[in-house]
Amino acid sequence: MPQLKNRQFLDFEKPIKDLYDQIEQLKLSQEKNKKIDMSSTIEGLEKTIIETKQQLTETLTPWQRVQLSRHPDRPYTLKYIEKMCTNFIELHGDRNVRDDKAMVGGFAQLGDETVMIIGQQKGNNTKTRQMRNFGMANPEGYRKALRLMKLAEKFNKPIITLIDTPGAYPGLEAEERGQGEAIARNIYEMISLKVPVICVIIGEGASGGALGIGVGDKVVMLENTWYTVISPESCSSILWRTWDKKETAAEQLRLTGTDMLQFGLVDDVIPEPMGGAHWDYDGAANILKNYLIPAIQELKQKTPEQRVEERISKFGKMGFWDEA
Repeated sequence: MPQLKNRQFLDFEKPIKDLYDQIEQLKLSQEKNKKIDMSSTIEGLEKTIIETKQQLTETLTPWQRVQLSRHPDRPYTLKYIEKMCTNFIELHGDRNVRDDKAMVGGFAQLGDETVMIIGQQKGNNTKTRQMRNFGMANPEGYRKALRLMKLAEKFNKPIITLIDTPGAYPGLEAEERGQGEAIARNIYEMISLKVPVICVIIGEGASGGALGIGVGDKVVMLENTWYTVISPESCSSILWRTWDKKETAAEQLRLTGTDMLQFGLVDDVIPEPMGGAHWDYDGAANILKNYLIPAIQELKQKTPEQRVEERISKFGKMGFWDEA
């Protein structure tokens, strides 16, 4: 987790930043003059920080949740793997084109269970963001993911996918190598996987980029994430010819976990540590781990045929419409 001096604050997190700045100033004053005891004042400010975080969490708008899902200090896939799992062995390549760094995956130990864990990975600085292509996978990334899922199925190991992408990479070369086909193939194959599959949206869940690893027995979202067909900015630019309406678009898209749960598009919304996952990596990972372990055990009680049948029924019933 970044040190306080390196931490980045969003606009609506400014009250928290101000409180931390006050604490820093008091600590400096205390160091300069050892006779001054600021401990009770500092303790009071720390309690105020907790209260402020709680208030912010309770009053977040859809657009603010989108901002939190993109927070530069937010934990990404490899951070969750590091904090939740042991003995992670990353596997590389799609055996066709190359290894896509935007998609990571491999076998790992989750509690007492060996699982295949796959997810999109964003970078945490300019160099790694370019290397990871900002979490936007190419067709070979989705083909790598499918190869790993089939490997898990072969060895009868549960699959966990961690979704965090602004969308599949839209470049010309990706389309030339069959981006649409790769995502469609993954959706088709994931429906019929014989092992338990749990999909978790840990950040951004946008468009086909999310769906390419988003078909499972359970699809769940962390509290400060979003899941929809298009980003608020892109929606705003299409409908209003400007990005200025992105906050309105975020509301109209109904993209939060609460909305998705009401629509029946996800099964659960998992709470995050107070203020968001970016404040407490260990806490966020423990909450997710404590959800995943019993969920896997529950799914293992069913036969492969039951799981596939329920998966088909679940996704077949999604959406609603009126017939004229």
